Amino acid sequence: MIELNNVSKWYGKFQALSNCSVSVNAGEVVVFCGPSGSGKSTLIKLINGLEVFQEGDILYKGQSIRSGDIRLPSLRKRIGMVFQHFELFPHLSVLQNLTIAQEKVLRRPPAEAKRKALALLERVGLSAQAQKYPSQLSGGQQQRVAIARSLCMDPEVMLFDEPTSALDPEMINEVLAVMVELAQEGMTMLCVTHEMGFARKVADKIVFMDAGTIVETDTVEAFFNAPRSDRARDFLEKIIH
Repeated sequence: MIELNNVSKWYGKFQALSNCSVSVNAGEVVVFCGPSGSGKSTLIKLINGLEVFQEGDILYKGQSIRSGDIRLPSLRKRIGMVFQHFELFPHLSVLQNLTIAQEKVLRRPPAEAKRKALALLERVGLSAQAQKYPSQLSGGQQQRVAIARSLCMDPEVMLFDEPTSALDPEMINEVLAVMVELAQEGMTMLCVTHEMGFARKVADKIVFMDAGTIVETDTVEAFFNAPRSDRARDFLEKIIH
């Protein structure tokens, strides 16, 4: 479904990504992990055009993002994204946050958009919060609203950029539970996270990054039991123990 072929990116003279290649099949859950500053978030933001890259190519269902085979507005309808800091509209209610893009982008009638929004709020356990504003919710609740908002667009792929890193420890599990459910239902997911328990439970593939490069890509069992690189072994020792 998604292929990154020798992707490199610079910010001025600083090279943030170097020759990164990885493929994601439909229905796979791929977890990107590694130390802070390794390029994980930058990499997944390239996939729906939130960042641009200078070398290599990214294909979505065989169509090149870089060459313009697929237009960004069309791409973003198919690839949803959940950010670290929620990015909800503070002046809109929870329900309005979920309906506005459906109406403006997908051209859904208001009544249909509302039905979709309420169904997804029920799914993430927030039906009672529909008329509240983001500032009236906890961090965990806001992140679940953000997930529901992305699902309202009927995406084929979901990108998660450290969705629990801004949350208190008590709130992390309620967000991960929604993500686990999505994974079990077969949603194609690319997740940047340090939650190794989540990775062990639902990931099909682990991509370990360091200093802007993909150091190794492997199955969950192989990565956790017998990482191939010294850098990955060192990372796991620190993050697990």
